[in-house]
Amino acid sequence: MSRVEDFQSFRQKMNERILGTENRAIKRFFGVDTLTYEAGKLDARTKEMLGLASSMVLRCDDCISYHIQKCIELGVSEEEMFEIFSVALTVGGSIVIPHLRRGVAFMDELNGK
Repeated sequence: MSRVEDFQSFRQKMNERILGTENRAIKRFFGVDTLTYEAGKLDARTKEMLGLASSMVLRCDDCISYHIQKCIELGVSEEEMFEIFSVALTVGGSIVIPHLRRGVAFMDELNGK
């Protein structure tokens, strides 16, 4: 199984497991997370790019993968992605480099490279 397939399968399986419980706080948090990325004064594409830069600075590989996938789905070009990556590196510093490597590998796999 590829990294992309593994990520998507695990995410779906665990989201179903977690959201299958009767925990209102968790369900509400997941709902807020979903609502946050819907278009408002900022379009969904811009919000996903912000989410990607933030995730890189916070060094969350799952979040980075998710936002890369969403950015690609929303038409963010490779050139734009590398500008997002450069912002994350500038804000987060060299500790972001390993996450950048994994993020670019994930992006390349999504793009069939």
